[in-house]
Amino acid sequence: MAPERREKLFESAAEEFIAHGYDGASLNRIIARAGMGKSSLYYYFDDKGDLFQTVIEAGVAAFIREIGGFDYAGLTAETFWPDIEALFERGVRFSERNVWYVRLGQLFWRLRGQDKASKATGHLFRLAYGWVAALLDHGIALGVVRADLPAHLLVQSVMALLEVCDRFVLETWEDYDEAGRRALVVQQADLFKRLCAPRPL
Repeated sequence: MAPERREKLFESAAEEFIAHGYDGASLNRIIARAGMGKSSLYYYFDDKGDLFQTVIEAGVAAFIREIGGFDYAGLTAETFWPDIEALFERGVRFSERNVWYVRLGQLFWRLRGQDKASKATGHLFRLAYGWVAALLDHGIALGVVRADLPAHLLVQSVMALLEVCDRFVLETWEDYDEAGRRALVVQQADLFKRLCAPRPL
């Protein structure tokens, strides 16, 4: 699919999913808004679930591209925690400029536990799990992440904290101004450091 046509389809689909949720979203409304035929849609996507997964993954990929990505392998003992906090802050700043991503994130968490959307959300969680595991392994090697817990327990704990923090920010987005969101970034980064940093002797 041509990039311009794909972008229009993804934008139309995201708006539909955000407005009506997964179950209420209509493929007919999506293709009408995108200006394409149903046969063209089914040439590229198996069903609504396939389109939803692709839209979510494309949104996450665009978000990561826009905030600059994160090369954990290049982190040093001195930059590990400051760079993680800076990553959180870039994500908030980008979301303030592109509130559409806030609504997409809210949709993601609303559908997280629903069977029909679990393929998309589950796939992203598996990718995130692998990335977090690699980040923590690197931190352990640098001596800035604790090594006294089973690796699986530490990764699961971080994933749970990431989910709680992300949900909180998205659910309370309108309750905070820019300064309040910056303060939340600092607090959340501190939570992660308190969970993961080596325990003092």
